[in-house]
Amino acid sequence: MLAFAAAVLFVIAFIIHATETSTEAVFSPTSLMLVGLALLALHSGGMGSGWSARGRGRGRRR
Repeated sequence: MLAFAAAVLFVIAFIIHATETSTEAVFSPTSLMLVGLALLALHSGGMGSGWSARGRGRGRRR
């Protein structure tokens, strides 16, 4: 899920950069790119993937 959010941010940053739209400093293409990279780093680290590897294979044993 975080990878999709990063992809959306990259597309928005590309559109802003390609059209040379004047925006405020918070929504500059560079800041959007950095937020997208942070989201990709979190996704690569396992956050936001939806599945937890900790709970797999552990059942109740009697």
